[in-house]
Amino acid sequence: MNLSQREQKIWNDIESWQYQLSQQDSTDFQRAYDKWLKSSFAKLPGSKKTEFFAKADQWLFHLHALIQSSQSQLDARNRILSNARLFEEEIEHIEDLRQLTIDQLIYITEQQVARHRLYSFVQGAATGAGGMLLLAADLPLMIAINLKAVQLIATTYGYDVNKPYEMMLALKVFHAAILPSRLQQYAWRELLEELEQDEYGLFFYEGAEDIIDSGTVQVVLTQILKVFAVHALRRKVMQGIPILGVAVGSTVNYRMTRNVTEFTHRFYQMRYMLEKQS
Repeated sequence: MNLSQREQKIWNDIESWQYQLSQQDSTDFQRAYDKWLKSSFAKLPGSKKTEFFAKADQWLFHLHALIQSSQSQLDARNRILSNARLFEEEIEHIEDLRQLTIDQLIYITEQQVARHRLYSFVQGAATGAGGMLLLAADLPLMIAINLKAVQLIATTYGYDVNKPYEMMLALKVFHAAILPSRLQQYAWRELLEELEQDEYGLFFYEGAEDIIDSGTVQVVLTQILKVFAVHALRRKVMQGIPILGVAVGSTVNYRMTRNVTEFTHRFYQMRYMLEKQS
């Protein structure tokens, strides 16, 4: 690899993180849980499973488009470009961001990461303290916050997620990033294989467009269990505030966004490094 000393250090950090990811193993309980979930899905008619996953994918595509066209996302894109111009005045378009050094990209990305981890923490605390409406909205809001974070990290590294290929890749990165850690190593390998197909800079996506699978269902069930736990803990109040509910909601949501943003950042760092070869 034709990398600078600083880039080589970051590359070594990514490889270390990648090795730790590959060492994640399931506990006996997790293996039993995975087996139960698979057997439960196996009992469903094939047509019902296909329909369920197709509708879930469709909903995710619509959410992606809704977030991308929102004013807050457009403002965030403009902030990224403005921050980039502090380092390189001639930057005008998203693709121009790849002219920046890896340290400059990391600096801008960490601003996005910190902001969305705070959003997630506050949203979780509000879920723990709020009523049934906030409890019901917890899962859609968490998906939206984390998908928005993935989009902006991709944007910071110079990939316009309005383009079909980049949109599909960002959605697959999002899916991989929300998976339990024991499943992420397999999704990571698939993402690296996706990058090999982009050797010639594809515009349209030519791979399988399925995103949601049984692994995603585990994440949804975990979030639903969290909502039930928060609801139960809301009865334990101190000075009128459900402290335990707030603590559980904010901690679980923050941890999820931390994992999502770290996984996503590592992926786009590696993509940047791999493109340095060519």
